Amino acid sequence: MTTTPVPVPEVLFVCVHNQGRSQMAAALLAHHGGDRVSVRSAGSAPADGVNPVVVEVMREVGIDISAELPRKLLTEDVAASDLVITMGCGDACPIFPGKRYEDWALADPSGLGLDGVRGVRDDIERRVRDLLDSLTRSAGG
Repeated sequence: MTTTPVPVPEVLFVCVHNQGRSQMAAALLAHHGGDRVSVRSAGSAPADGVNPVVVEVMREVGIDISAELPRKLLTEDVAASDLVITMGCGDACPIFPGKRYEDWALADPSGLGLDGVRGVRDDIERRVRDLLDSLTRSAGG
C-alpha cells in the first residue's frame, strides 16, 4: 500500500533589506518546523550582509545564521509560495491571486542595540510558533 506524501507548506518571509526580520523569521521557522515546512526569505532591496547584531541574538538561542546572505525578492519566489509574510516592505511584494498573505508589523532591528533586537527576535519567535501551529493543524499533522 502506498501513501500519498503530505504537501509541505512553502513559506516566504519578505522585508526590505533581508538582513534582519526576515532572516530571523526564516531561521526560527526552519529550526522549529524542520521538514514539516519549506522556508525562504528575501528582500525588495537586499543589503550586502546580515545585520551582525541579528546574527549575535540568533546565536544566543542556538541558531547560527552567520553564513546567510540577503537575497533579492523574485516574482518566482512569491509564485512558488503558499504563504507570503511581509515585514515592512510596502508594495514591493508582487500579489498573486490565491496566495495567502500576512503582514507582520515588527520593529526594524537596524540601529537597535542587543536588547532591542532581542525583543524583535522574541516577538518573531512567538509569531513563528503560532504560525507553525496553524500550518500543522491545517495540514492535518
